[in-house]
Amino acid sequence: MFKGIREDIRTVFDRDPAARSTIEVLLCYPGLHALWAHRVANFLWRHKLRLLARLTSHVSRFVTGIEIHPGATIGRRFFIDHGSGVVIGETSEIGDDVLLYQGVVLGGTTLQKMKRHPTLGNGVEMGAGSIALGSITIGEGSRVGASSVVIKSVPPHVTVVGIPGRAVTKREKPVMDLEHGKLSDPVAEAIRTVIKDQHNLEERLKRLEIEAGITENTHKIKGKTG
Repeated sequence: MFKGIREDIRTVFDRDPAARSTIEVLLCYPGLHALWAHRVANFLWRHKLRLLARLTSHVSRFVTGIEIHPGATIGRRFFIDHGSGVVIGETSEIGDDVLLYQGVVLGGTTLQKMKRHPTLGNGVEMGAGSIALGSITIGEGSRVGASSVVIKSVPPHVTVVGIPGRAVTKREKPVMDLEHGKLSDPVAEAIRTVIKDQHNLEERLKRLEIEAGITENTHKIKGKTG
């Protein structure tokens, strides 16, 4: 148990350059408090003490602003940065080395008692305000941009942005450095594609006019006589 606690504290120092001392981490990191409370709640949940597990989760949410259902499965070196507004549903499965920012939601899309929340692979990063809905899988090493909404499974090592989320880049290996300002804008890329297609059509039209003997002067004469 103490080995796991030390690993959790080390994870905070690895992920957050603002962390300055162990006592600061112990007292001032709600993401760490929520994780430890979840471990207690999950233990109770697995031992069929469901009401006590939910009560533990409820108190943790009141204290930290982070809601983690006691039934959720969370791996090692998990880190919630800032944390306020994070919601993790009952059947969520989170791998090792996962990073979540504030406002992330792992939500369900059905009322049936079945697997209905997302699965996050090892090394996944989810930006501030991003949402993943349903029994989908976000592949290992992938990252989701801020305020994006993911409703379909994502392959490993890609970056997803937009509403609904679209894969815009592929990464060869995961990093734990989610620089939202460097994420691609799918709307801007679509506009660039349209402009490029328009330019290609104009060039093709010019070639066709030249081959047909139609010149700019011909257009002007026709315009005057018309």
